[in-house]
Amino acid sequence: MKSIERSRPGTDAVLYRERLAPSLWVIVGAAVVAPMAALVFAPLDTTLALLVGIVVGIAFVGLLIAASPLVQIRDGMFIAGRAHIPVQLLGEAEPLVGDEARHARGAGLHPRSWHLIRGGIDGAVIVPVLDPEDPTPTWVISTRTPDRLSAALRRARTQAAHSLQIGPAASS
Repeated sequence: MKSIERSRPGTDAVLYRERLAPSLWVIVGAAVVAPMAALVFAPLDTTLALLVGIVVGIAFVGLLIAASPLVQIRDGMFIAGRAHIPVQLLGEAEPLVGDEARHARGAGLHPRSWHLIRGGIDGAVIVPVLDPEDPTPTWVISTRTPDRLSAALRRARTQAAHSLQIGPAASS
């Protein structure tokens, strides 16, 4: 479900990509929809009930997976679900696991923080927003690999700073 790719010159650089798919237990629990759908059609025809149950179960599980948000770092942008922000506007990411992550997602969550939190995913990353005009002080993102996401954000910020230093010098 998750992959990290090294950036290649001349291509769309994807430094980090993770789909926040539901855990196996959520998918198994969602599969209970199949027998319930089959029971509705059982009085009409058992073969039809079996087919409807299979189709509804597969469709429901497929929808859960397809609707899962993506967390990516790509082309100088940090993208979490539908939100995105240039990496230059972000501070140092703080990877959290265990009790620290639970606190950050719960009682420690700043009321104005932007968050993408998924149950069943233990890790989290808190990223400060450095833009003084942005009312959001931090982003709180669930991730299965907080250390990798933090390292990818650090690498993206370094690359963005390097390209800003080279850009003006090359045009003069």
